[in-house]
Amino acid sequence: MKKLKTLTRLTPLCLLCAAGLAQAQTSSQSTQPSSRVLQPAGAQQDAATPAPQRGFEAYVSHHNLTAGNPDWREVGVRGSYQVDKHLFNAELATMKRWDESGTYVAFGDTYIFSPDWFGSLALGAGNGAEYLPRWRADAFIHRKLLDKKNLVGTLGAGYYRAPDGHIDRNVSLGATYYFEMPLVVQGEMKFTHGSPGAVDTRQQFVAATWGREKHTTVTGRYGWGEEGYQSIGAGAALVNFRSNEVSLNVRHWIGKDWGAEVAAERYRNPYYRRTGVTAGLFWQMP
Repeated sequence: MKKLKTLTRLTPLCLLCAAGLAQAQTSSQSTQPSSRVLQPAGAQQDAATPAPQRGFEAYVSHHNLTAGNPDWREVGVRGSYQVDKHLFNAELATMKRWDESGTYVAFGDTYIFSPDWFGSLALGAGNGAEYLPRWRADAFIHRKLLDKKNLVGTLGAGYYRAPDGHIDRNVSLGATYYFEMPLVVQGEMKFTHGSPGAVDTRQQFVAATWGREKHTTVTGRYGWGEEGYQSIGAGAALVNFRSNEVSLNVRHWIGKDWGAEVAAERYRNPYYRRTGVTAGLFWQMP
């Protein structure tokens, strides 16, 4: 039971790191389904109220783009279910971007190997929309460090194949630190090799979450770096450019096992800017 409580305490971190359930493009910050925004980066738990082992969330989002680009719309659901040492996750999202409708589905499993080690594997696929993957796979291994086990190191690898044949391969290195106070900080660096063209890029982000589960959590995140490839529909793509993204997420419990969540984000690159809001409801089964 202690191992299960440890795993559920780190559930938000696991879901964030299992990128296959939260991103639609390995090399692009601008094309991720909104579920990455909805999941705080490792929300701190009260020791007396460990996180439930099952949950469900639904969300909607709307984004406005500059430079004459059409707005984005998205609706999605996702759930998690824990069985013994496994935490299974699934996500389904439907969206319209670049005047093209798309559907994305993903499944993942986070497994606890020992008191200090746990890992995650996620698979995702799109319906053929150019801005979604034909298929993708992401794997992460996590190690708890220090005497109090409050530092978690993460090593990851991912593979992304686009409908037009473009392929991204990436490796990432990250860390999350749980303070005694209700504060969690996280950072990650990702290196991506894209082909054809042999485009090598690096992206990084830092995030901080303040608050406790069953109450209110506030998460801020800032990401920046290079993008090697970003599909913008109609057979067009942006290649090898810099971008940055900032987001703020508030998650509040209204009842004992359910609550609401809202997030705002702003993304910019040399070609356009994107500003969006995501709102959702979550339910956690006891």
